[in-house]
Amino acid sequence: MKTLFSLMSLLAVLMFTQPAHANNPQGGQYKQLGDWQVHYIAFPSTFIQPNIASAYGLTRSNSKAIINISVLADDASNTAQRATLSGHARSLIGTKTNLTFKEVVEGDAVYYLAQMDVDHEDTYRFEVTIRQGNTRHVLKFQQKFYVD
Repeated sequence: MKTLFSLMSLLAVLMFTQPAHANNPQGGQYKQLGDWQVHYIAFPSTFIQPNIASAYGLTRSNSKAIINISVLADDASNTAQRATLSGHARSLIGTKTNLTFKEVVEGDAVYYLAQMDVDHEDTYRFEVTIRQGNTRHVLKFQQKFYVD
């Protein structure tokens, strides 16, 4: 539980330090897709502590990024939704990286994590298909990464 708190605290800080063009006026990054609020963030894996990376089976490296996606019901409850995620990221020169998401369920929280290699000052366009039963939506966003 301590690990979850540490990871969620880090993600909260990251989500509230996104650029001003993010979709949420309070600072978090999400897109409205049908009846869902899909929250997303992509960040360098070195932003997390080694013990947290280990607990979640993530690799910390200057050249690796973590993609975190949460799907919430767009109603008063904002209940976390379980779904199936698949997708890819494409660099501006067209190099495609398939993303493999793993579901993390801790208490009422459900989120999906994927990792990928990134290059310094490269921008990636993400396209993630989210499925739940007969419902399907596609999340698209882009992120530029800086490698130390």
